[in-house]
Amino acid sequence: MPDTQRSGPTGAFPVKTSTHSWVATAPLGATSVLATELAGFGAHDIRERSTDVRFEGSLEVGYRACLWSRSATRVLLLLGQVAADSVQAIHQGARGIDWREHLGPGATLACDCTGGNAVIQHTLYGAQLLKDAVCDALRDATGVRPDVRPRRPDVRLHLHVEAQRAQVLIDLSGESLHRRGYRLDSVAAPLKENLAAAILLRAGWPALAASGESLVDPMCGSGTLLVEAAMIAADVAPGLAREYWGFSGWRAHDEQCWQGLLEEARARRRAEARRCIIGYDIDAAAVRHALANSERAGVAAWIHVERRDIRAPHVAPSSGGLLVVNPPYGERMGEEGSLAAIYQQLGILLREAYQGWHAAILCGNPSLARHLGIYAWRSHRFMNGAIDCRLLRFEPAGEAGHRLAGRSEPVAQRSGARMFANRLRKNLAQLEGWAERNRIEAFRAYDADMPEYAFAIDVYGRHPRHLVVQEYAPPRSVDADKARVRRREVLSVLPEVFDVPIGNIHSRVRRVQKRASQYEARGERGQRFQIQEGGLKFWVNFSDYLDTGLFLDHRPTRERIRQLAAGKVFLNLFCYTASATVYAAAGGARRTLGVDLSNTYLQWARDNLELNGFGREQHELLATDCLAWLAREAAGGQAFDLIFMDPPTFSNSARMSGVLDVQRDHVGMIRNAMRLLRPAGHLLFSTHFSRFRLDPVVQEEFIVEDISTATIPEDFARNPRIHQCLVFRHRT
Repeated sequence: MPDTQRSGPTGAFPVKTSTHSWVATAPLGATSVLATELAGFGAHDIRERSTDVRFEGSLEVGYRACLWSRSATRVLLLLGQVAADSVQAIHQGARGIDWREHLGPGATLACDCTGGNAVIQHTLYGAQLLKDAVCDALRDATGVRPDVRPRRPDVRLHLHVEAQRAQVLIDLSGESLHRRGYRLDSVAAPLKENLAAAILLRAGWPALAASGESLVDPMCGSGTLLVEAAMIAADVAPGLAREYWGFSGWRAHDEQCWQGLLEEARARRRAEARRCIIGYDIDAAAVRHALANSERAGVAAWIHVERRDIRAPHVAPSSGGLLVVNPPYGERMGEEGSLAAIYQQLGILLREAYQGWHAAILCGNPSLARHLGIYAWRSHRFMNGAIDCRLLRFEPAGEAGHRLAGRSEPVAQRSGARMFANRLRKNLAQLEGWAERNRIEAFRAYDADMPEYAFAIDVYGRHPRHLVVQEYAPPRSVDADKARVRRREVLSVLPEVFDVPIGNIHSRVRRVQKRASQYEARGERGQRFQIQEGGLKFWVNFSDYLDTGLFLDHRPTRERIRQLAAGKVFLNLFCYTASATVYAAAGGARRTLGVDLSNTYLQWARDNLELNGFGREQHELLATDCLAWLAREAAGGQAFDLIFMDPPTFSNSARMSGVLDVQRDHVGMIRNAMRLLRPAGHLLFSTHFSRFRLDPVVQEEFIVEDISTATIPEDFARNPRIHQCLVFRHRT
């Protein structure tokens, strides 16, 4: 972990401006909301997973996450990673951390563990192993073992075991962040505060509150949704009233930084208040609890609560706002049969009293949703404890239309759309974990797996996430109306399945390129986004060109170049945005040269190199016609140890002397490139032309190895003909 002042047991481990690695946990379904929050706190390199978000940031960023995150469960600072293939490896690895930097004399300790593998099959055993390692290390260093205090210790440590590695972390939150400090009593089955906040954030309440809209919860219970909504509207830091933090007894705690953040939070809290948040409940005890909780949270001036049956007449308090509700799942008010009437009444409220409002219903029993009589615009999965829930979102009738069940069925509910959505979910379940393990933020999630849905869908980034949807142009034999229906079905399910806004879905039609540039321009909007791959960073563009600037199927080829590049002089012909050059530079190439005709792509290439810290002195870019340059330079003899050539299938650029045809011209290109290759060097030749055939004359002149199969990544395994990749070497 990066650190500029690791000076020994003096409390110098974290510096406020140093960058550290962090993990923030959240309920299942809330991590995308949490990732958005963390970005707002100044976090970077954000990597979203199913129940946690990994990120980089200063100590101040971590403190802000503790104080201000409404959706996080815990915030943990990574101290180190250790091997987890044996008990001894874990013990020795954890013992090797200098614990004097974290626990002062007399400090108390508690240890937790999550995850597991063949070595750690019980989390209690993992926690005990971590505790023993820390105590043994401190006993050897100071002669004193720390005392263990399970509840509210000075320092709480955490061991997370995953496969053959384990992370050792310090829990700066100390205890779950859902404990805001305002709840005393509650009715049965309360909603945890951070889950309630995540629901409100997902439903768009911050923007509605800022616009002066109202919020109504017709079944408010102890008022968790009401209080969290008021804290958002009043800009109250959710951790402001907490009495205990996991960093208070931490030896490296920066009290000055923390006090500054508290002062800032107190100053941000809005003094003016308006009673725009309204709750109803049939249970008088629930109403009392809701009022008491709002008083303790200091937001009573924002909230009105009264006893009212959901079946009683309702009059919306304003022309618009958010209706949000967590109806019973069966425990509080009877079984499913009696709950159907409640859902029917909620549907009536939405269609009549709250027409024109946004709505969000957390449904813990999805089979009951049909009784609403309205189709949801969006559905998000959340886990409320052990209960698998769906957050159903409804847009105002004037915008998205509250369509009644039984009438014209929404496109996303059609059987074909549902089958397509199920295939996408299956693919994601297989690929998301693989991408996370391999540090991949861009991958192909679908590639015409179902012939009737001839699309390729690529995922870019984790926060924010974008989709690039390429439709393979249908043949003339396919009815145009049927093709349009398929297109609508595909686009209708993508926002829910991938949890992305419609504005982050970029669609285009992929046609066979004939006598045209492979990198055809489509527009001039100039919007670029940054993604990571293999520990490196790249700029991508979703709007201006047919391709995004990064060929995802070349990922293993780029990795092979990195492995071959150490100490080599590398040539990248038709270098495009120089992603292969970035890999070569990361692999230790002594010098690189990228050649391409396009000044636009070469500037993009320069930006990619500089994004990864590679300067101009060692990494040259040349704007010229590659074919002419090859023919001219080949006479000069061998100058490169490693060459990568990925020519377009066709190109007829006005700046070229002729037309490039990869099938026709590959013999001359390869021969000239080999004249530039030193005797022990490698030329990697790649093409996306599916009908490419290597001329036998080249096979006679050089040693040729077909590595196409080995360079097809897992996310392209469904389309093994996506590219051909050949390695050429001299025979002598």
